[in-house]
Amino acid sequence: MTETAPSPPTALVTGGARGIGAAIVRDLARDHRVIFTYRGAAAEAQALAAVLPDAQALPCDLADPDAPARLIAAFFEITPRLDLLVNCAGTVEEEDPLGFDMASAERQMRVNALAPAALISLAAPRMASGSAVVNITSVNATFPPVAALTYAATKAALENYTRGFAKALGPRGIRVNGLAPGPVERAHAPRAAELIALIEAETALGSLATAGDVAAATRFLAEARGLTGVILPVSRGFRL
Repeated sequence: MTETAPSPPTALVTGGARGIGAAIVRDLARDHRVIFTYRGAAAEAQALAAVLPDAQALPCDLADPDAPARLIAAFFEITPRLDLLVNCAGTVEEEDPLGFDMASAERQMRVNALAPAALISLAAPRMASGSAVVNITSVNATFPPVAALTYAATKAALENYTRGFAKALGPRGIRVNGLAPGPVERAHAPRAAELIALIEAETALGSLATAGDVAAATRFLAEARGLTGVILPVSRGFRL
């Protein structure tokens, strides 16, 4: 009798069409079935899914309060198994701290903190012991830039959700950790050379982190059975 090969673990990655998210999707697709979301990057998402053996892209705008519930329902229509949830989708809007924009703040909070929390809450009842959640936060949660105070606040909120869910889901054997990238090289939105030089001068290793750095750290936290409630900086020593 021929034995059936075990099915690969399955991951859900939000914001996986480009940048850090795409690097995470590529890395996980080596040995996971990966379902990832995109918003406003349909061409990149479809191109990425087309070159990966077992990946699928779903449109999703997490600024919509109903999006997390719809996404989780769509995910479990595709597969009954969720081993790893990676909350990577995020948005940042530049601001004048003395001209606070409530609508902008609410959009950023929904995408960066409330939607990840909702996804964890909705997914956890169907995740088995040994599953994991990785939330992508930011060093800005600790070092808030003046022109993006709300973004920094949303990432600080996500870090607190990370620790809180780690305590809440620990008895179920589900680990919840976070990664805090520093400034990352980004092909789709390159920085000016002068800004890169300033960042590198504040970085112990003398270079910007890469999306691949964050992808490798995501895999580490997904597999590190003894870690939960951890926020791991991935910044090459930014502002040590």
